[in-house]
Amino acid sequence: MKGTRAALRYARAILNLAKEAGLETDVNKDMQLIVATISESSDLQIMLKSPVIKASDKKRVLKAVFADNVNSISLGLFNVLEENKRMVLLAPIASQYTIIYDHLKSMHVAIVTTAVPLTKEIEEQVLNKIVELTGNKTSIENKVDPSILGGFIIRVGDLQYDASIANNFNELRREFDDSHYIPQI
Repeated sequence: MKGTRAALRYARAILNLAKEAGLETDVNKDMQLIVATISESSDLQIMLKSPVIKASDKKRVLKAVFADNVNSISLGLFNVLEENKRMVLLAPIASQYTIIYDHLKSMHVAIVTTAVPLTKEIEEQVLNKIVELTGNKTSIENKVDPSILGGFIIRVGDLQYDASIANNFNELRREFDDSHYIPQI
Protein backbone atom coordinates (compact mmCIF):
# COMPACT_ATOMS: atom_id res chain seq x y z
CA MET A 1 0.00 0.00 0.00
CA LYS A 2 1.29 3.40 -0.96
CA GLY A 3 2.45 5.52 1.96
CA THR A 4 2.72 2.78 4.57
CA ARG A 5 6.39 3.48 5.24
CA ALA A 6 5.69 7.15 5.74
CA ALA A 7 2.69 6.32 7.92
CA LEU A 8 4.86 4.07 10.07
CA ARG A 9 7.49 6.81 10.48
CA TYR A 10 4.85 9.35 11.51
CA ALA A 11 3.28 6.81 13.90
CA ARG A 12 6.64 6.09 15.55
CA ALA A 13 7.32 9.80 15.94
CA ILE A 14 3.90 10.38 17.51
CA LEU A 15 4.41 7.40 19.84
CA ASN A 16 7.81 8.72 20.96
CA LEU A 17 6.32 12.15 21.60
CA ALA A 18 3.40 10.62 23.51
CA LYS A 19 5.75 8.44 25.60
CA GLU A 20 7.79 11.51 26.59
CA ALA A 21 4.59 13.18 27.75
CA GLY A 22 3.28 9.99 29.38
CA LEU A 23 0.17 10.10 27.20
CA GLU A 24 0.69 7.09 24.94
CA THR A 25 -2.52 5.40 26.15
CA ASP A 26 -4.60 8.54 25.61
CA VAL A 27 -3.12 9.04 22.15
CA ASN A 28 -3.88 5.39 21.36
CA LYS A 29 -7.54 5.98 22.22
CA ASP A 30 -7.46 9.08 19.99
CA MET A 31 -5.98 7.10 17.11
CA GLN A 32 -8.62 4.39 17.47
CA LEU A 33 -11.30 7.09 17.41
CA ILE A 34 -9.75 8.66 14.31
CA VAL A 35 -9.62 5.32 12.46
CA ALA A 36 -13.21 4.47 13.43
CA THR A 37 -14.53 7.89 12.45
CA ILE A 38 -12.75 7.94 9.10
CA SER A 39 -13.77 4.38 8.23
CA GLU A 40 -17.42 5.13 9.05
CA SER A 41 -17.59 8.37 7.05
CA SER A 42 -17.24 8.12 3.29
CA ASP A 43 -17.44 11.93 3.07
CA LEU A 44 -14.43 12.25 5.37
CA GLN A 45 -12.50 9.67 3.35
CA ILE A 46 -13.23 11.49 0.09
CA MET A 47 -12.29 14.84 1.62
CA LEU A 48 -8.94 13.54 2.88
CA LYS A 49 -8.09 11.95 -0.49
CA SER A 50 -9.20 14.89 -2.61
CA PRO A 51 -6.35 16.80 -4.28
CA VAL A 52 -8.73 19.71 -4.93
CA ILE A 53 -9.40 20.54 -1.28
CA LYS A 54 -6.63 22.59 0.37
CA ALA A 55 -4.69 21.03 3.24
CA SER A 56 -5.67 23.97 5.46
CA ASP A 57 -9.37 23.28 4.80
CA LYS A 58 -8.84 19.60 5.58
CA LYS A 59 -7.16 20.52 8.86
CA ARG A 60 -10.00 22.88 9.76
CA VAL A 61 -12.55 20.09 9.16
CA LEU A 62 -10.52 17.58 11.19
CA LYS A 63 -10.17 20.01 14.09
CA ALA A 64 -13.91 20.68 13.99
CA VAL A 65 -14.66 16.96 14.05
CA PHE A 66 -12.08 15.91 16.66
CA ALA A 67 -11.31 19.08 18.72
CA ASP A 68 -13.33 18.08 21.78
CA ASN A 69 -12.43 14.40 21.65
CA VAL A 70 -8.63 14.24 21.21
CA ASN A 71 -5.63 15.61 23.10
CA SER A 72 -3.06 18.17 21.94
CA ILE A 73 -0.58 15.62 20.59
CA SER A 74 -3.20 14.20 18.25
CA LEU A 75 -4.25 17.70 17.21
CA GLY A 76 -0.57 18.50 16.57
CA LEU A 77 -0.50 15.62 14.08
CA PHE A 78 -3.08 17.49 11.99
CA ASN A 79 -0.75 20.52 11.86
CA VAL A 80 2.26 18.44 10.82
CA LEU A 81 0.28 16.63 8.12
CA GLU A 82 -0.99 19.96 6.80
CA GLU A 83 2.53 21.42 6.63
CA ASN A 84 3.83 18.35 4.79
CA LYS A 85 0.74 18.02 2.60
CA ARG A 86 0.20 14.45 3.83
CA MET A 87 -3.38 14.62 5.13
CA VAL A 88 -4.25 11.51 3.11
CA LEU A 89 -2.02 9.51 5.49
CA LEU A 90 -4.06 10.28 8.61
CA ALA A 91 -5.96 6.96 8.74
CA PRO A 92 -2.89 4.80 7.96
CA ILE A 93 -0.87 6.70 10.58
CA ALA A 94 -3.57 6.14 13.20
CA SER A 95 -3.74 2.43 12.31
CA GLN A 96 0.04 2.05 12.47
CA TYR A 97 0.14 3.86 15.81
CA THR A 98 -2.31 1.37 17.30
CA ILE A 99 -0.28 -1.56 15.97
CA ILE A 100 3.03 -0.35 17.38
CA TYR A 101 1.35 0.70 20.64
CA ASP A 102 -0.06 -2.81 21.07
CA HIS A 103 3.38 -4.26 20.35
CA LEU A 104 4.94 -1.90 22.91
CA LYS A 105 2.43 -2.95 25.56
CA SER A 106 2.71 -6.67 24.60
CA MET A 107 -0.94 -6.73 23.63
CA HIS A 108 -2.25 -8.92 20.87
CA VAL A 109 -5.43 -8.76 18.89
CA ALA A 110 -7.21 -12.09 18.73
CA ILE A 111 -9.42 -12.38 15.68
CA VAL A 112 -12.30 -14.69 16.55
CA THR A 113 -14.36 -15.80 13.58
CA THR A 114 -17.78 -17.20 14.39
CA ALA A 115 -20.97 -18.00 12.51
CA VAL A 116 -22.94 -15.61 14.75
CA PRO A 117 -21.83 -12.58 16.81
CA LEU A 118 -20.26 -13.32 20.20
CA THR A 119 -22.17 -12.49 23.35
CA LYS A 120 -20.39 -10.62 26.16
CA GLU A 121 -20.24 -13.75 28.34
CA ILE A 122 -18.67 -15.89 25.62
CA GLU A 123 -16.33 -13.07 24.66
CA GLU A 124 -15.05 -12.91 28.26
CA GLN A 125 -14.56 -16.69 28.35
CA VAL A 126 -12.62 -16.63 25.07
CA LEU A 127 -10.54 -13.69 26.27
CA ASN A 128 -9.64 -15.47 29.54
CA LYS A 129 -8.70 -18.65 27.67
CA ILE A 130 -6.47 -16.75 25.22
CA VAL A 131 -4.70 -14.94 28.07
CA GLU A 132 -4.25 -18.32 29.81
CA LEU A 133 -2.77 -19.88 26.66
CA THR A 134 -0.56 -17.02 25.47
CA GLY A 135 0.23 -15.27 28.74
CA ASN A 136 -0.27 -11.88 27.08
CA LYS A 137 -2.96 -9.25 27.28
CA THR A 138 -5.32 -9.62 24.38
CA SER A 139 -8.20 -7.78 22.83
CA ILE A 140 -10.82 -9.52 20.72
CA GLU A 141 -12.03 -8.62 17.28
CA ASN A 142 -15.09 -10.67 16.31
CA LYS A 143 -15.66 -11.43 12.64
CA VAL A 144 -18.89 -13.07 11.60
CA ASP A 145 -18.65 -15.61 8.77
CA PRO A 146 -21.75 -17.80 8.31
CA SER A 147 -19.81 -20.12 5.98
CA ILE A 148 -18.04 -21.77 8.93
CA LEU A 149 -21.49 -23.14 9.94
CA GLY A 150 -20.69 -23.21 13.66
CA GLY A 151 -17.83 -23.35 16.12
CA PHE A 152 -15.05 -20.78 15.90
CA ILE A 153 -11.66 -19.92 14.48
CA ILE A 154 -9.20 -18.04 16.72
CA ARG A 155 -6.18 -16.29 15.27
CA VAL A 156 -3.62 -14.62 17.55
CA GLY A 157 -0.56 -13.35 15.73
CA ASP A 158 0.63 -16.24 13.59
CA LEU A 159 -1.16 -18.93 15.61
CA GLN A 160 -4.53 -20.23 14.50
CA TYR A 161 -6.93 -22.70 16.09
CA ASP A 162 -9.77 -23.87 13.85
CA ALA A 163 -12.67 -25.51 15.67
CA SER A 164 -15.27 -24.75 13.04
CA ILE A 165 -17.83 -27.24 11.78
CA ALA A 166 -16.80 -26.47 8.20
CA ASN A 167 -13.22 -27.50 9.06
CA ASN A 168 -14.49 -30.73 10.67
CA PHE A 169 -16.46 -31.54 7.50
CA ASN A 170 -13.39 -30.87 5.35
CA GLU A 171 -11.25 -33.16 7.53
CA LEU A 172 -13.89 -35.87 7.29
CA ARG A 173 -14.03 -35.43 3.50
CA ARG A 174 -10.23 -35.75 3.26
CA GLU A 175 -10.34 -38.85 5.41
CA PHE A 176 -12.86 -40.48 3.09
CA ASP A 177 -10.91 -39.38 0.01
CA ASP A 178 -7.67 -40.79 1.42
CA SER A 179 -9.19 -44.14 2.31
CA HIS A 180 -9.32 -46.71 -0.42
CA TYR A 181 -12.84 -47.70 0.38
CA ILE A 182 -14.53 -49.24 -2.63
CA PRO A 183 -18.23 -49.74 -2.14
CA GLN A 184 -19.61 -53.11 -3.08
CA ILE A 185 -22.89 -53.26 -4.85
